[in-house]
Amino acid sequence: MNTLLGKDIPSTTPKMLLQIFQEHNDRVNKLIGKDFASGTAERYRTAKKHVEDYIKKEYKASDIPVKDVDHRFISGLEYYLKTERNCAHNSAIKYITNFKKIIRIAYANEWISRDPFNNWKGRLKVVDREFLTKDELQVMIEKEINNDRLSLVKDIFLFCCFTGLAYADVKKLSEKEVVVGIDGNKWIKMNRTKTKTRSSIPILPTAEAILEKYSSHPDVNYKRLLPVLSNQKMNAYIKEIGDLCGINKNLTFHLARHTFATTVTLSNGVPIESVSKMLGHKNLQTTQHYTKILDRKISDDMAALRERLGSNIPTMN
Repeated sequence: MNTLLGKDIPSTTPKMLLQIFQEHNDRVNKLIGKDFASGTAERYRTAKKHVEDYIKKEYKASDIPVKDVDHRFISGLEYYLKTERNCAHNSAIKYITNFKKIIRIAYANEWISRDPFNNWKGRLKVVDREFLTKDELQVMIEKEINNDRLSLVKDIFLFCCFTGLAYADVKKLSEKEVVVGIDGNKWIKMNRTKTKTRSSIPILPTAEAILEKYSSHPDVNYKRLLPVLSNQKMNAYIKEIGDLCGINKNLTFHLARHTFATTVTLSNGVPIESVSKMLGHKNLQTTQHYTKILDRKISDDMAALRERLGSNIPTMN
């Protein structure tokens, strides 16, 4: 009767979980550079691979119907990520949050009748963000490095320490994004790759000198102001540089952004609202994480001071 009347016949074939995940990822891939960053697409691919491996291990299957995803599945996936994949807590929660989007798509399309994430609460732990101190930053600036490869990475890292740019943003920094600001000096004005929010950053002398140094580099042109290497190489080489400088920290390229927020700006009295605007944060709450870091640093410094002074601290009678 449905065929005779031209009505659609409801499909009896269940929608499969990994099939939905792959369809979503295919759409994300086609929107890279428009609605999504390449890093976001890569994270969804990794999340799908984790879910796929979990299904193979736990359910002995290549895929399962999306309607079979329940609270037990989600809790089991979290446990699997933390144990079998050795993911840290925050990494595991972020992968499950990626997976959650796929389930919400299924729920919105009425492929499932309930949302299994209703009773799952995933909270990120607050993580201390490392940064270079004033002394460590100065050591790196003054360190003479004869290796061209390491010298290049050091300069680009320092450029980000004095601009707050993330890797993806400094890699795509072009001539059109360096403009003359309201004060007559050069500014960087660009939309962040990650959030699409606007960053407005006055270029400090150290950063301007680095731009000038590489202006005649063979890999530099109006589309690319700095010869940035791959993210993997930048992170590997900055660790070598840290060792050469005697900096006993787990250096990553992103640590430059934290250094700009703390050592270069907030520690020197730049208002948090201005720092937030330069970093391109969507809200002030994100920037406030850096003020907590500074409070902790002050607390540690005062604890060390108490220990040095000891009984010499005057007391009130």
